[in-house]
Amino acid sequence: MKYFLLAFSVLINSILIYTLDSRSFLPLPLGSFLSPQEGAWQNAEPVYQSFDQDLKIKGLKNGVEVYLDDRLVPHIFAEDENDAYFVQGYIHAKYRLWQMEFQTHAASGRLSEVVGSKALRFDRNQRRMGMVFAAENALAEMEKDPVTKSALDAYTAGINAYIKNLKRSSMPIEYKILGYEPEYWSNLKSALFTKQMTQNLAGFDNDLEMTQAFDLLGEEKFRILYDNYPDSLYPVIPSTNPYVQIGEVPSPPMGSDSVYLKRYDSIPTSEEFKPDPSNGSNNWVLSGSKTKSGKPILANDPHLGLSLPSIWFEVQINTPAYNSYGVSFPGLPGVVIGFNDSIAFGFTNAGRDVKDYYEIKYRDASQKEYMFNGEWKTAQKRIEIFKIKDSVPFQDTVSYTVFGPVTYDNKFDNTLSASRALSLRWVAHDSSNILKMWLQLNRARNYNDYLEAIKHFNVPGQNMIFASHSGDVALWQQANFPLRWKDQGLMIMPGEDSSYMWKGYIPMEANPHAVNPVEGFLSSANQRPVDSTYPYYIPGKYEVYRPITINRFLSRPLLFGVKDMMDLQNNNHNVFAERAVPLLLKYVDKSLLNEKEKFYLSLVENWNLKNDPQEKGVVSFISWWDSLEVRVFQDDLTKDNRKLPMPDQHVLLDALEKDSSFLLIDDILTTQKEDIVYQVTKALQSASIALTKIDAEGKLEWGKYKNTTVYHLLKNNLMPFARTGLMTGGGEGIVNATKHDHGPSWRMIVHMDTPIEAYGVYPGGQSGNPGSRYYDNFVDQWSNGQYYQLLFMDEKAVSEKKYKWKMSFKAA
Repeated sequence: MKYFLLAFSVLINSILIYTLDSRSFLPLPLGSFLSPQEGAWQNAEPVYQSFDQDLKIKGLKNGVEVYLDDRLVPHIFAEDENDAYFVQGYIHAKYRLWQMEFQTHAASGRLSEVVGSKALRFDRNQRRMGMVFAAENALAEMEKDPVTKSALDAYTAGINAYIKNLKRSSMPIEYKILGYEPEYWSNLKSALFTKQMTQNLAGFDNDLEMTQAFDLLGEEKFRILYDNYPDSLYPVIPSTNPYVQIGEVPSPPMGSDSVYLKRYDSIPTSEEFKPDPSNGSNNWVLSGSKTKSGKPILANDPHLGLSLPSIWFEVQINTPAYNSYGVSFPGLPGVVIGFNDSIAFGFTNAGRDVKDYYEIKYRDASQKEYMFNGEWKTAQKRIEIFKIKDSVPFQDTVSYTVFGPVTYDNKFDNTLSASRALSLRWVAHDSSNILKMWLQLNRARNYNDYLEAIKHFNVPGQNMIFASHSGDVALWQQANFPLRWKDQGLMIMPGEDSSYMWKGYIPMEANPHAVNPVEGFLSSANQRPVDSTYPYYIPGKYEVYRPITINRFLSRPLLFGVKDMMDLQNNNHNVFAERAVPLLLKYVDKSLLNEKEKFYLSLVENWNLKNDPQEKGVVSFISWWDSLEVRVFQDDLTKDNRKLPMPDQHVLLDALEKDSSFLLIDDILTTQKEDIVYQVTKALQSASIALTKIDAEGKLEWGKYKNTTVYHLLKNNLMPFARTGLMTGGGEGIVNATKHDHGPSWRMIVHMDTPIEAYGVYPGGQSGNPGSRYYDNFVDQWSNGQYYQLLFMDEKAVSEKKYKWKMSFKAA
């Protein structure tokens, strides 16, 4: 475990070096930062800190008892449900205040206030995407519902009760480093958090890049490289469940192409602001017919960026209405992934595309009016003011059309020819009350309660897995998914009339789902949800290989227990390599290799196809395959000084399995006959150069090469507060999806036995304070693939004092 004083000493040393060297570091007011009374030294928490506390606070109706276990997990016991949310807000703020505020500042485009002008472009992008607009729409819908509003009000009041009494000496260290203070929370901030989550999970798009690719490559090559959504060998919903069509599937407008074809000289890109397309997850549920106990088992591990403080905070909430345990989002009331006395629930990302861009035609340079359905329509204007630390404010004007905000125009610099204006249509802008789903799931007792709860969820699309104590299992892919014709939205579309607008949403009843399947299990791993017989067009970004490993494992004629589920979540088998390695070994010409190249070939030949941390064959294989992709694709992907995105990993593999003379295997720079043998051999030779350097650095083992790191939210600015060099296995396309700084952010297994048996772990700790031993104390357990048994407390556990500390909240 990392101890604060060591990290703090390293940080101070870095600060002094930068300061004395007259270079810019963080905007640090050193006098107050180093103050013994109020500065960073006050954040050093004693190792044997007691968390017992008696508090009298205004805003509570009744008393609330909080029992903290030896991992600092709070078990909140309240007679009133809103009192429970009040105390949850207080505790979230106590342990994660800076994280909560920083994330909502990021969502609302306010990071410039904290870190200065370096964040201005990011902030402008957030506002121009309509993040605040979306949060305002969501909050209006949330506050229409009395139950949701009272929960939010109580949660916000709890946060502010903590902030009101927060002394400068006790402020999180990040405030002291960055030189600012927390502001009071609001319900809007919670709504902003939901939109930050939505952006991470449903904010990825490549419409602009695909428009350029189509233009540069032509339709034939484009279809081969990019318009290739593989039918999953194991779709989320098995083909034994008939798919439903309700109403008609839309068709393109008469006399027009399904894809809007228009030549662009260049296209703006915003890769720097796009969420990681790997944001996904695994989940599965086994019915009693597949388990040793005869009771369902549910497993979930969401794959997100690995950060300190962690995105998750463990909590139990016990009220007369329900008793729920799991992980929560600091920023929202309730449990997000978890279980109660009767059911368990979890989520994986659907990966469906719910964003489209429309080209707007303005009347003139004033941008006051735009053409729509044969008339000039007034654009709504939103004035955005950006406060910038140590600088003057910046003002931006964002136009809103019938589609949504104009993200790109001549005021937001990009390389789009003639400064074309692009308006964004995104499901996230719609009014919604997704918090109501979680509030209802926390108290759900059966399948019908679960089904009623998930109806409130509109975005981001999720595979919502379910198990009940009574034996039911289910999975729904739920959200509002646009009703499109085939290829609609694949590229930028015309916005001069309503012809290319969405035709509504796919009815919920037609969303992919299954209940108590004959197979005895359900699973999702971000793969395509259905096979090709599904009647609706469902573009998106889908995983191919993880679901194969999961479904192979669960399809075996065996009965499974909790330990088997742990083994599966930590499984490192590489299905992609299982298919690709035989191809490479078949076509490589060993007679052309030198001794060094033969050595790296031998590592691949003798590799067990598992991405285990000590394996050297993993790095050799990945380098070899990457080199082959570059050789095959680089000519076609680099044209007119424009570089197109690399096709998905499966494209080349699928093509070579079908045809060794794949269309694009050529190199216009040489006259050498370039068949598959030549390309594979040259790829290994090229990779060997890089592998020699990697080997010399002692990083040929997969764990050392990958260097799994849990960064602080401020990334490289606060490396002393990160955990680096974790020797983990896994990787892309692996069930254990751990990469360099991305992977399983919470592993959970719930056995619906009597009593309920549950296990979990995340790569962090409950405290957001780097000076606390509870800051990163779960990391090693997580890195080693181990779990904690979750203490699901009841009154008996309280009476037996199965806790370490107690916080008593009394109404003032």
